[in-house]
Amino acid sequence: MKKIILVLTVSMAALFVNAQSSSKEQKKQEKKDRVNQLIKQEEEGTIIFNKQGAFGIKLSTDGYGIFYEHGRYKTVTKTFLWWVELSERKHPKEEKSPGAPIGGFSIGNPYVYGKINNFYYLNLGLGGQRLIGGKGNKNGIAVSAIYGGGFSAGLLKPYYLTVGDSASNNAIDIRYTDQTAHQFIDATNILGAAGFTKGFSQIKFVPGVHARLALRFDYGRFNELLSAVETGVTAAYYTQDIAQMIGSEPKKFFFNAYVAVAFGKRK
Repeated sequence: MKKIILVLTVSMAALFVNAQSSSKEQKKQEKKDRVNQLIKQEEEGTIIFNKQGAFGIKLSTDGYGIFYEHGRYKTVTKTFLWWVELSERKHPKEEKSPGAPIGGFSIGNPYVYGKINNFYYLNLGLGGQRLIGGKGNKNGIAVSAIYGGGFSAGLLKPYYLTVGDSASNNAIDIRYTDQTAHQFIDATNILGAAGFTKGFSQIKFVPGVHARLALRFDYGRFNELLSAVETGVTAAYYTQDIAQMIGSEPKKFFFNAYVAVAFGKRK
């Protein structure tokens, strides 16, 4: 009786494994057939997907940021895009210093000596994506050109330092002004950077425009999931001079190079 039960158990296990294996093979074949069908449709000039949406992380030569992009396919090779991006732009001379040490330990927040403003920007743009390479290659990478531009909202948040105040013998938070300049640049009196939220109520808005030109390398082309790496350049011009550091000339025009990764879906 035990032998019969053992044989039945082994047989059931073998049937289960075979069924699982057959199911995986079937799914793999269905996926392969679907990809081949998508390639065939593209070669015939049929739009494979109607739209796409993607989130991305961007690292540039003067900062970092995040963005969301939405695209609507016009033809097999052309896509209309709009995007929104929020980033911080740092000055080349920025260098963090540790907070004031006491007993061998730093008690203050790290700070940037001579920094006047945090410079954030919100970009709203329109443009296009044009396929320029990789067409018909299911195992390759699709290369596309990204181009466009639009509105840029420069957001200047005053940079606050925590310093020792000899008059009150207390620590106070100050921003750079003509009245506080002597305290702001006295490194021996700086305890550290004030809290991140300090200065948000005093953000100054500076309007401008921006332009974007890039190459996108899409390695998830025949898939509902969008997976791509992008490298490019952006330029921005603002209506007022942007001051970021003491001793550096404020300017209106900014240019950077960047690399970004984007993940999203096609429908």
